[in-house]
Amino acid sequence: MNLILETERLLLRPITPSDAEGMFALDSNPNVHKYLGNNPVTSIEQIHKVIQMINEQYEKNGIGRFAVILKEIGEFIGWSGLKFVTEPENHHVNYYDIGYRLIEEHWGKGYAQESAKAWRDHAFDVMKVPAIFASAHIENASSINALQKIGMEIKEQYLHQNLPCHWLEQKSPHRGK
Repeated sequence: MNLILETERLLLRPITPSDAEGMFALDSNPNVHKYLGNNPVTSIEQIHKVIQMINEQYEKNGIGRFAVILKEIGEFIGWSGLKFVTEPENHHVNYYDIGYRLIEEHWGKGYAQESAKAWRDHAFDVMKVPAIFASAHIENASSINALQKIGMEIKEQYLHQNLPCHWLEQKSPHRGK
């Protein structure tokens, strides 16, 4: 996978095995998993499996979650991207989910919104997808706010693995053109 997206402050590139330590720092933090079911990873081996799964998604779907690199210092600060979801979720299947997860020290700086906007634009302008979707715990105000700032709308509430979530959607501005 050779796709790279760039924003003012971020470089978005495929996740590689060299990102394992950063991914572990991200996903072993209980605060990161507060709205994700409180199940942080406990070993680097779990992260190696996640990276392998992400790379399989690149091969199978041509897209997936990408490393978020802070350009100023060249540091891994999390992941962001589109995921093609083939399993049923809230009565949807075969759709593009936009998501992100950042290391806690980088919260509140606009990086989630900045990376999500880049992925939204890529989805609509390059991939020509008809719509993108997202899910966020109803109490995760920061994540919901970032999604709404890029134009996503809350469509309904539902339960995801027994967690109350908002289902968000944004249709392509190119639909019907």
